[in-house]
Amino acid sequence: MQLHLIRHGQTNWNEERRIQGQSDSVLTELGIRQAQTLGDRLRAIDYAAHYSSSSVRTRQTTEHAFPSATSVRFLDELREIYLGPWEGSLYADIAESDPESYKHFWEQPHLFAVQGAESFNDLQRRAVAAVATIAAEHAGERVALVSHGALIKSYLCYVEGRPLDRFWEPPTMHNCCHSIVEITADGKAKIVQYADEPVGFEQ
Repeated sequence: MQLHLIRHGQTNWNEERRIQGQSDSVLTELGIRQAQTLGDRLRAIDYAAHYSSSSVRTRQTTEHAFPSATSVRFLDELREIYLGPWEGSLYADIAESDPESYKHFWEQPHLFAVQGAESFNDLQRRAVAAVATIAAEHAGERVALVSHGALIKSYLCYVEGRPLDRFWEPPTMHNCCHSIVEITADGKAKIVQYADEPVGFEQ
């Protein structure tokens, strides 16, 4: 199968540098335009199915990018990393109140451990399991999946064999970036596009 992974458009909380996690934010006008522009680029592609995180910002992105999609499956398993007590706070405030965890999040994500939040290992396991379920249902088909930056990146790290301590290394998952992974019947995956850039990683 060919899996097209899309991050949501810009949100009001992206603009404010506020921590989203699984809390709901909404697309800005720019975010809506980003989704529409992406949809224009992908219009000629025939997708057998559309999946989306159940979050508001991904639902909105899906609506604007794929307005003619007849059926979209919204899954909680595709939601962003759950950041518990951090959600809704400004990044700058967390950097001041919990500098060690903040440093772990951005510089040593394999060490990130905040009570009531997911770890990056938790996130990656969830992402890999969700994609495996989708791939099993759509062998040989082309599927669009709208989700979140960290969730998508955690899956791409898995495919390319990148350890989680290098999680935030480029490419950057900018708003409405588009990645493509080809998955064979025996489960082998190859990244052919990473955040809009052609690549050739294999596992």
